[in-house]
Amino acid sequence: MTSSMKPVLTSDVRVSLGYKVKLVMETHGVHFPFNPYKQHKMMNKLRIFNRPILTRAEVDMSFHLLNRAGLRFVQGGKKGLTSIRENISRDLLSNPVRNAYSYRRELQDAKRIVIKVGSAVIARNDKTGLALGRLASIIEQVTQLQNQGKEVLIVTSGAVALGKKKLRAEARMSMSMRETLSPKEHLSLDLDSRTAAAVGQSRLMALYDAMFSQYGANVAQVLVTEPDFYNTEFRFNMKCTVLELLGLNIIPIINANDTIAPLDINKELTEAQVARDLKLKPGDSIITVKDNDSLAAHVAVECGADVLIMMSSVDGIFNLPPEEDDARLLHTYCPGAVGDIVYGEKSELGLGGMNAKVKAASWALDRGVSVIICNGMQENAILKIIQGKRVGTFFTNHKSRSTPVDVMAVNARKGSRILQSLTPEQRSDAINRIAELLQSRKEEILQANSRDITRAEQENLDSHLVARLALNSTKLNSMSDGLRQIAQSSKKFLGKVLTRTLIAQGIELKQISVPIGVLLVIFDSYPNSLPQMTALAISTGNGLLLKGGIEAAESNKCLVQIIREALSPYNAMDAVSLVNEREDVAELLQLEEYIDLVIPRGSSQLVHSIHQQNCRIPVLSHADGVCHVYVDKEADFTQAVKIIRDSKCDYPAASNSMETLLFHKDLVTQKFFEEVCQTLKNEGVKIYSGPRLFNLLTFGPPLAKSMKIEHGGLACTIEVVDSVQDAIEHINIYGSGHTDVIITEDKEAAQHFIQQVESVWTFKNCSTRFSDGYGFGLGSDIGISSAQIHARGSVGLEGLLTTKWILEGSGNTVSDFTESGSMMYHRYPLTTETENINVMSDTPNDSDSDQPIK
Repeated sequence: MTSSMKPVLTSDVRVSLGYKVKLVMETHGVHFPFNPYKQHKMMNKLRIFNRPILTRAEVDMSFHLLNRAGLRFVQGGKKGLTSIRENISRDLLSNPVRNAYSYRRELQDAKRIVIKVGSAVIARNDKTGLALGRLASIIEQVTQLQNQGKEVLIVTSGAVALGKKKLRAEARMSMSMRETLSPKEHLSLDLDSRTAAAVGQSRLMALYDAMFSQYGANVAQVLVTEPDFYNTEFRFNMKCTVLELLGLNIIPIINANDTIAPLDINKELTEAQVARDLKLKPGDSIITVKDNDSLAAHVAVECGADVLIMMSSVDGIFNLPPEEDDARLLHTYCPGAVGDIVYGEKSELGLGGMNAKVKAASWALDRGVSVIICNGMQENAILKIIQGKRVGTFFTNHKSRSTPVDVMAVNARKGSRILQSLTPEQRSDAINRIAELLQSRKEEILQANSRDITRAEQENLDSHLVARLALNSTKLNSMSDGLRQIAQSSKKFLGKVLTRTLIAQGIELKQISVPIGVLLVIFDSYPNSLPQMTALAISTGNGLLLKGGIEAAESNKCLVQIIREALSPYNAMDAVSLVNEREDVAELLQLEEYIDLVIPRGSSQLVHSIHQQNCRIPVLSHADGVCHVYVDKEADFTQAVKIIRDSKCDYPAASNSMETLLFHKDLVTQKFFEEVCQTLKNEGVKIYSGPRLFNLLTFGPPLAKSMKIEHGGLACTIEVVDSVQDAIEHINIYGSGHTDVIITEDKEAAQHFIQQVESVWTFKNCSTRFSDGYGFGLGSDIGISSAQIHARGSVGLEGLLTTKWILEGSGNTVSDFTESGSMMYHRYPLTTETENINVMSDTPNDSDSDQPIK
């Protein structure tokens, strides 16, 4: 051992014979396993029961016991059995005020987890024993959590079920030959639960021990009774035992001692009776222990658990009994904030029902323990919950979660159906009302926006982000004009008949436009885009969930209130909702049954993040805004300077701002090249060199880190290419498929560039900043799509619609068109002029099926 190592040797670890030994050395705050066999000189410093000398025999015995125990020396994320006693004392003496997690994603940070395994999960459906496959899956998940450094406790049922199986087997052995001919008749009597528990407890623990040992894990049984939780000393002793077991990396298996439990559970004491009879103080946290649900809640609170997972035979809490058709699983439940829940019948197995689970979970939640009720038969349910995935019902007390996000999504779909049922004139009127309110409530909007700007400046937000955030009278006027444009054009899109075909006499097929459904739009600090996106959703009959940047929280809140006010005359307020918390996004991205399309608007980091989190919901987005301007050797230099300046400096933070400027190689040595660079510098643009330009210039701009960078501000990269074809190849490799421009007077070169560049917008002799739906008269867009799908480029009204097929017949059947039938297919196309259908109406507009074929 080196001289720098200073052993710290005290009594820390209790083993079965009462020996305590310290097995670590501390070197610069890092703990290492200490091997007394190699460190003979340190033996006289070891202590056991405060004795000054530890003999070699005692050391051998201590390590023999530790090796037999199979300790893995992992506790609290530290290596070695260090400071276990100190940690236990700190847990016992401290009584911190803990808050339960507000969001599922926070469950990943849980250190101490209680898992309640219900009777319906662990027992077979035929009541003849335990479901070993389910139990093995739970054990494997528990050991994985333990190997991640988490502390896990199990509150288990199953002793009675296992005992009854054994007792029935014994009864069968004692039956006469005649009785064995009809065993069901003689074994139909219910066996005494206390006797079954006495038989089953040892067998249950032996089963747990055998199964956990397959994973190198150790378990210990902790038996408790109801009165134990009403005695302060007993509760303290239980906590001491559990904490020390966890410190030794042993999994406590906690079970109610049903061998002495009362048979009639209806005679159990109420909370008020317990408090009165035991003279408890007002601060004592007590609920009656009627079943393993309340037992698990008690254990979680007493032992300071972060998470309690209550596993049952149902998926979670439903608004109605799960067997009913209209029942809906509540993925998030806020006690007191959600309406009344109608409970179904309890399981035939176990003592508690869903009512008992909700009561126990709410009690634990109020005391700082996060609770999830889930289906224990679901594959890897425990691991998925700890990973933050949407499994079961998550209990929360967070105020902003008074309306769960899944409820908001359901309401948005209902609102969508209301919008679809309106006439085109009514939808147009709602949008015009928003435009009018933007003008009449201008002062209120600007005051809210001023609060956002003040906070942004206090937090030293980048100047270009503050520019995105700011609203003014000019922007509000422009927003109102854009809304009126959408209102005017919205009358002809939703319910539009796209194709009509006369299949046969009396049978007409139509294809009409319908809404996509519910849209989730996640955008950065662009409050001016919120009314525009809302107008597009209203005009196309889509429900809309909006999640804006925290920087624009006050502005977005004010604007959404105005929008909901405009929709109130049509009872469609819930069609548009604002999501407040960033943490809600992860949960929203799992609501594939409620949300039909996700549209991220903002930085490339935002878009990439959404793609990484979302697996099932379609995403409409562009990855980056790496836009190029290529200056050909045949360019008009005066035009080029003007276009380059506008493309970069008009709005540097926009996604259609120029990021890379390409020059034909013949232009680098000309005065024009210097003029362009100087113009950009005068505007405050920082210039970077591409690899080729960097090698050409001796004292040129610094080398760019990458040719795929979206600067998002006053910065750009300049590179040199040999030809138009070289520019095309460069753009297709390094571009993002957003907007790319060629500046040239050579028509053939321009045509070749436009055909070969694989971008959404390809321009000749104009600024990249034109790639905007409003500028082209398309109205405001809800986003830019660079994907190779039907909605590409500026996604406006048509991009937010899909189609459905309508077949109108006159009593026709397929047999009418067989060889023996009397009808034949014609499939004549019909005109679709000026026809729109109310997509939610039971009586569509009169068709032209009776008119002559046109």
